[in-house]
Amino acid sequence: MDERTALTQISDTLTPAGDDAATLPLPTADNILITTDMLHESTDFPDGVSHYTAGWRAVGASLSDLAAMGATATAAVAVYGVPAFSASKLSAFLRGASDVCSVVGAEYVGGDLDTTDELTVATTAIGESRDAVSRSGAALGDVVCVTDTLGQTAAALCAFNEGNIDQGNSLFQFTPRVRAGVGLGKYATAMMDSSDGVARSLHQLGEASDVGFAITRDDIPVHPTLSEYVSSESEALSQALTFGEDFELVFTVPSETLSAAKEACPVSLHAIGEVQSSTGGITLDSEPLPDTGYTHGDE
Repeated sequence: MDERTALTQISDTLTPAGDDAATLPLPTADNILITTDMLHESTDFPDGVSHYTAGWRAVGASLSDLAAMGATATAAVAVYGVPAFSASKLSAFLRGASDVCSVVGAEYVGGDLDTTDELTVATTAIGESRDAVSRSGAALGDVVCVTDTLGQTAAALCAFNEGNIDQGNSLFQFTPRVRAGVGLGKYATAMMDSSDGVARSLHQLGEASDVGFAITRDDIPVHPTLSEYVSSESEALSQALTFGEDFELVFTVPSETLSAAKEACPVSLHAIGEVQSSTGGITLDSEPLPDTGYTHGDE
């Protein structure tokens, strides 16, 4: 059983599950959203990643799930596990976790400690939204969009591999798109983040909404640093579409509200295609776009 099969089993069993975060109604007008993630040194933190970056990225991953639902971020906690505790490394981790929360208007409020075979971090983030955006609302006539650029994490891995440690850490410290998600919340019909890659995200959105997507190759915004490390534009595009872990927002909006959505989004917004019938599948320049990306348990 791979991760996607396991997630389907969970969402079939637990009603609140199935989107990037679970939505729980409150007696007030807003809903509370809760999400959790787990990252491991061997799979998520390459050689050269600082503990500051690890704290930023681990907590940022959960904050990104709130962004994908159009929610504000309130607070985050983490379980920090290492083989042996170091005061300096723990301090760096806490600074990174606190700083990424501050960027999106949330607060890092603590968590728990454990001893583990490798650096392992389990994070939980809590937010609020009156009308959370799910993955299941895309419809014919909608435009498919992404925020900012794609391929930043792929570029970070290239930097680490080339020994450019400072650049790698800088690229690895992505900004969770919480403010963008809140701005887009009143316009987006379906939304998620690109943690598993845009190609896979499109397949997940299409499955949830029972639609297809027609994507245009020339409209894909590739991170400029990635092009500095790879040998061709086609390789850069492939990594931008499939590498994942960029935590940008992938979403749909009605074509008539696209301009308003751009005004409401505090970062650049790129229309990369349009919704088509589910029978048309997921295509890139009219050719099938494979369901390629990262899945835990798919090794």
